[in-house]
This record gives sequence, structure tokens and C-alpha cells, in this order.
Amino acid sequence: MNLIDTTEKLTQFCNILSTKPFITVDSEFIREHTYYPQLCLLQIGYDGDAAIVDPLAKNMDLTPFFAILDNPDIVKVFHAGRQDIEIFYNLTGKIPANVFDTQIAAMVCGFADNIGYGNLVQAITGVELDKSCRLTDWSIRPLDENQLVYALHDVTYLVDCYKYLRQKMEETGRLDWIDEETACLCDKNCYNVNPDDAWMRIKHNVHSQHFLSALKYLAAWREERAKKFNTPRSGILKDDVLLNIASTFPKTLDELKQVRNIKSDVIKGKLGAEIMETLQFARQNPIPTEICRKDRKKETSVPNHEQSLFEMLRMLLKIKSQSHGVSSRLIASDADLRYIILNQPQNTQAMQGWRFEVFGSDAQKLCRGKLAISYNPAKKCIDVKEV
Repeated sequence: MNLIDTTEKLTQFCNILSTKPFITVDSEFIREHTYYPQLCLLQIGYDGDAAIVDPLAKNMDLTPFFAILDNPDIVKVFHAGRQDIEIFYNLTGKIPANVFDTQIAAMVCGFADNIGYGNLVQAITGVELDKSCRLTDWSIRPLDENQLVYALHDVTYLVDCYKYLRQKMEETGRLDWIDEETACLCDKNCYNVNPDDAWMRIKHNVHSQHFLSALKYLAAWREERAKKFNTPRSGILKDDVLLNIASTFPKTLDELKQVRNIKSDVIKGKLGAEIMETLQFARQNPIPTEICRKDRKKETSVPNHEQSLFEMLRMLLKIKSQSHGVSSRLIASDADLRYIILNQPQNTQAMQGWRFEVFGSDAQKLCRGKLAISYNPAKKCIDVKEV
């Protein structure tokens, strides 16, 4: 077991990593009681070896590894790497260069949507990984041998997964099919939440100026407070309570007490006063009506008389997904299908690039009545033909 607990050992290991074409990366962290995730363990592998880095070791400096992450000549391989990348972005202010996510890649190689690491490893290598340590508190020291082995497996088998997926994508000419998803994964805006935009991440179906003004300022207040005190958003107010406050828009603490699911200690403490102050600011500074109109337009609905067409597009998407061995979610979402029906191709990637070739072209023909879908009993398959 290669356990690195000093900066000197890490520097030596990073000197080796700097010569490799790709490395595999995973991290263990905790964030149940904080806004920012706390890095507790770092696993790094390459074709031939792997190591575990203890970031909680005394005087540990991760700068040598951060330089590796920033090196564009080395592919950084993650599986479902969003939370790992968030940690590195918070620590360095940078997104790792040259990222490859095996969960994304698997979606163009015939695997299920959002396949888990264990299932992917089993499908590619035949190895069933031990899951007994998945609920470990990784901040506790010392970690035992079983925990360290469990953690190391997250990067050792990732080497095999990467090599398999990369080869398959090269053979099928699909390396660029994941460019958009990877670009989204590596977008700084995903990890740097602007408090003024926090309300957009809260699901809501009311679009009045009254409601949205309260929601926008309350969400911004909660975001700023969570960052300042490094506490989870839900530890301040859960989304459902935030929505209830925005809906009722109380003017006094007594009215605030009547809001559904709000806790009494919130009302009695400093939070109650801050909520009322925020609501008062919302009354005095309502958001522009143009924002309300744009927010309402996000709910792209299909006319009732075209619901059957929507279901037929779903069927066509499934057929094309299966025939090409590509995840349907990667090709098009329900929102994309609605945009196709509403003849708004500029709003959906499904009508561009490889997605248009795989699905968009036939989807367009279906909407124009120039495509037929039927079952072939002789071949026991679905036929898709132009008419």
C-alpha cells in the first residue's frame, strides 16, 4: 500500500505522474455539515501503480499534485467527477486540464445512463467491487487496511475502464461525441454559484413578480450566509420552506410563524430578523417583469393536441438510442423533444452535430409526417422508414 503522508513523498510521486499520458483520480470527502466539501483522502493511479494521499496529514502541501492537474499534456480520468472537480476548483480556483469522465464516455459506448462505478467495473473487467466501506467517515484517523484498499480500487480499476472506453470511442469515431458534456462538466460556472442566481436552481412553478422577487432575494441571502459560515444551505432553510415563505410573503414575525414547516427557533433567533429584512428589501426592489417573462418561458409546454407526437418522439429516441448504443439522455431530453415539436431547433443540441445525424434528422421527418414507425413481425424488430 503506497500511502503518501508527507509533501516530500507526494513530490516524488508527482515526478512519476508527470511522465504519464493519463492518470486516474478520485477523492473522498465529507460535506454533510459544511457548505464547502472537506477533502479527506486523495487517490491517484496510472497504468502500473497507484497511491493514496492523506491531505489531512500534518504540513501536507498538495501543490505538486495541483501542478499535475493543471498540466494539459496529461489526461485526468474521473468517474462522475463533478464533486471531485468542485473540490479542486475550491482549493485552487482552477478546473483540471484535459478531463475525461468515464461515466460520460460510457453513455456513448452502449452502457446505461449515469452508470455507477461499480457496475462499470464489473461490466468491463468482471470484478465485483467490495462496497462495505462506502459509508466510511473519511475524516477519522487512522484508516484501516480495508478502508484504504477500498479507496484505492476507485482508481486502479478506473485505469482499465478508461483504456477500454477510449479504445472503443476511437474505433467508432465517437471521441468528440462527449465534447459538450465534458465542457459542461469543466465549466467554472457550475462550481462558482453567484448568490444573485441561486434562485434559478430552486424548482418552482410560480412566476409572478411578487413571488419571484421574494424567492430571488431569499435565495441570495441564504447562499451568502451559507458561504460565510460554511454551513449547508439546508441547515439555514430547506428549499420547501424557502418556497413557502416566498409564496406567503409575510410582513411580520407573527405571519412568518404561520409559514408551513418553518421551525420556531428560526423565527425566534437571528434568522427570523434577517428573513424579514430580506422580504422588506424584496418589496422595495421588485425584480423586472422581463425576468418573470423569461422565467415563465422556461416551462416549454407542448399543446394538448400534440401530446401523442411527443410520445412518438420519445419512442423514436429510444429506438435510435438502442440501435446506436448511445444513452438516450445524452442525445435529447424531454425539453429537447418539446423544442423540436415547437420548431425551435436553435434551442436544442439534438438538432445539431452528431445528435442530428443519429436522431434529429428523423425526428424532424416524423414531425413533418414523412417518417413511419412500425413493427416487423418477421424480423421481430421496429422498422423506421421514410414515407
